Amino acid sequence: MDKHISSQFDAELNSISTRVLEMGGMVERQIQWAVQALLEEDEELVRRVLETERTINEVELAVDADLSTTIARRQPTARDLRFLIGISKTLGNLERAGDEAARIARMAGSIMQSGQGRRLPVGELRLAADLAAGLLRRALDALARLDVEEAVAIMREDDRIDVEFNGFVRKLVTYMMEDARTISPSLDLLFVAKAIERIGDHAKNIGEIIIYIVKGLDVRHAALEQVETALR
Repeated sequence: MDKHISSQFDAELNSISTRVLEMGGMVERQIQWAVQALLEEDEELVRRVLETERTINEVELAVDADLSTTIARRQPTARDLRFLIGISKTLGNLERAGDEAARIARMAGSIMQSGQGRRLPVGELRLAADLAAGLLRRALDALARLDVEEAVAIMREDDRIDVEFNGFVRKLVTYMMEDARTISPSLDLLFVAKAIERIGDHAKNIGEIIIYIVKGLDVRHAALEQVETALR
């Protein structure tokens, strides 16, 4: 590949990376709005989240098409190919994280309609939501830097969200047993908690993708201890 073509290819890679990171920023805002809509019973924020979901879907399709064109035209090898494959996988994880934010917003709307929101431990979800949104932000920052150490730290941190989720489920069961009127909105809130957990999973997936790009290791089904050993 001559120098001119190489510089064009680098520009294409930078453009795609920038757009994926911008999409990640949109998903971050979507998550924040969705959780705020739930906590504050704000219907306008629900609407904003759902509108953003459509925009994110459009961005995903556009960037995915550009990825396919770049791979077909440039026929990259080694790390460049891993990078493009990794960016494609990141794109999918961000889109699905956005879907989870939209699910939170829809459940928030359903809980508002039930009129039972104030009977439920909605505020208990704030910590898990902050953890998940923070993990996603860190994952995107680590992707921009291709930071393997931070990627491993993100994978480790995801366990905290799982602990929060399990504790919340136990508390929610107690609420449903004590007041049958809360059963239906409690189930909505359970879906919210699961959506938050999945956002953390998508952040963890991006951490795994970073390791794949930099080291060429597929660690998707490996235990954390195995990942740390392989990277030593």
